[in-house]
Amino acid sequence: MKVGFYGHVRQYHNLKEEIDAAILEVLESGKYVTGPTLARFEKELAAYWGTKHAIGCNSGTDALWLSFLALGIGPGDEVITVANTFFATAEAIWFVGAKPVFVEIEPKTCNVDVSTIEAAITDKTRAIVAVHLYGQLVDMPAVAEIAKKHDLLVIEDCAQAIDAAGPDFRSGELSDVVCTSFIIQKNLGTFGDSGAVMTNRDDLPDRIGALRNHGSLKRSHHTMGYNSRLDDLHAGILSVKLKQISEWSDRRREIAAMYTAGLKHLPWIKLPCELPGYRHVYHLYVIEVDRRDAMLGYLNDSGIDAKTHYPIAIHKQEGFPWGNPSDGDVCLPLTEVHAASVISLPMFPELTQGEIDCVIETVCAWGG
Repeated sequence: MKVGFYGHVRQYHNLKEEIDAAILEVLESGKYVTGPTLARFEKELAAYWGTKHAIGCNSGTDALWLSFLALGIGPGDEVITVANTFFATAEAIWFVGAKPVFVEIEPKTCNVDVSTIEAAITDKTRAIVAVHLYGQLVDMPAVAEIAKKHDLLVIEDCAQAIDAAGPDFRSGELSDVVCTSFIIQKNLGTFGDSGAVMTNRDDLPDRIGALRNHGSLKRSHHTMGYNSRLDDLHAGILSVKLKQISEWSDRRREIAAMYTAGLKHLPWIKLPCELPGYRHVYHLYVIEVDRRDAMLGYLNDSGIDAKTHYPIAIHKQEGFPWGNPSDGDVCLPLTEVHAASVISLPMFPELTQGEIDCVIETVCAWGG
């Protein structure tokens, strides 16, 4: 049996009637950019997230970039984050001329080790970007406490953790902004690129709204800005899918529980950790093994479309440190070990029981 990594087409067929109707409604309206469908989705998204505002934009990368601009982060500033994330997290910091300062991860969750943050703070530090990796939230109360103590901004990179929750907090409650991506691979994904910023700050929506639209909030009136709009077609699709997100998260959690039950007896695999009281939504189900490349090849050859996220930490990418020679001394041993051992098993709500069983049986058959 072959088991794919993505369930995009299955998901579309399950919602085909509603999605097709939403697309047709936008097409018939003649309003495809910054129109009523986008405005409606932004209200729905803010209500779902529990924030006062949501601003749609072209991608998760732009959500971060425009947020940094709106918050006044720029040349000479330092932003603390992690190196075991998609490149865009750091890329957006470089876009605005600031410097990412990478800190170590916590080995159980692979999220930021909050205890390493304060040692990285200097008089140039302006913000902390908390990346909710693989679908589990960072310890945001601890991050918020450090930020308050040092008068720092807090940005959440929530591209992988929509619908996740902590024991007594949700994404967006303890930060200045939350940034997310709606690219097709995400738990809530459209048929292309899209993203959004959520915030409770009343001073940011107009700034970000203007930045995404050539500096304009009113036709023919401009300051400097960019072209980074979430179009109404994607907003209509996302509006349909948003209603399903909690159900899909529950299904991901069921699949993760089956994977864990079927693999926990294997001593050569490190399984994902869900912290007590947290709601992990398993954007990715990531195992760690010593002979990663050998196992990955075996799985792929056996028909299991397993992948790696992220096998090269950002500070180990070719060309780093990109004009900042002092950054070349970055040493993050836990991050580097993690990057060298990760394998993501197929994880999407539409996986069948037979496919889940096949993944488990194939992993167990490898033998370590």
